[in-house]
Amino acid sequence: MSPVNKRAEKARQTRARMLRAAAELFVERGYGATPLQEIADRAGVAVQTIYFTFRNKRNLLKEVVDTAIAGDDEPVATVDRQWFRDALAAETAADHLRAHVAGTRQVLERVAEIVEVLRVAAAVDAEVVELWPKGEDPRYVVHAEAAKSLVTKPGARPGLDADEAADILFALLSPELYLLLVRDRGWAPERWERWVCGTLRPQLLG
Repeated sequence: MSPVNKRAEKARQTRARMLRAAAELFVERGYGATPLQEIADRAGVAVQTIYFTFRNKRNLLKEVVDTAIAGDDEPVATVDRQWFRDALAAETAADHLRAHVAGTRQVLERVAEIVEVLRVAAAVDAEVVELWPKGEDPRYVVHAEAAKSLVTKPGARPGLDADEAADILFALLSPELYLLLVRDRGWAPERWERWVCGTLRPQLLG
């Protein structure tokens, strides 16, 4: 590996450590109660490194949220991720539903607690909300895209339209419901996946 590549890889690893430390501390203590110095200490970097990389705490939170949703730091939208494209390619509505729920579960395992941190942070710091573009909820956009495809496939519930299917997916695959059952009630993520699939089948399938 060339010196340039080594430096780039070291910078990537340092960035990942800072994001991981921030995510852990934001969940443990809350956004407002977590100073950047503690994040720096846990990540093993100088606090100036955090400022140099992210500029401020709000931008750090945004990077934490975006990375948790994606699962990596690649600038690829959820609807262009391989798991989502594979689900769209399923031939039947039942196969599409199973794949969509499985992929969504993987996202929620990473992001559900961070979404709650974000909600609380936005309530106490109005500028946090300004970090994301205005418009339709990105999570709804993902489920709407899935719904448009699912309702056209063999096995979809007769008369089901894409808007209704999107609303149902948006509600039952929410981070709030996931946290209620997995975190608060102690369900295993696998149990949540089985339950939500079983609950969605009569709503979406014929």
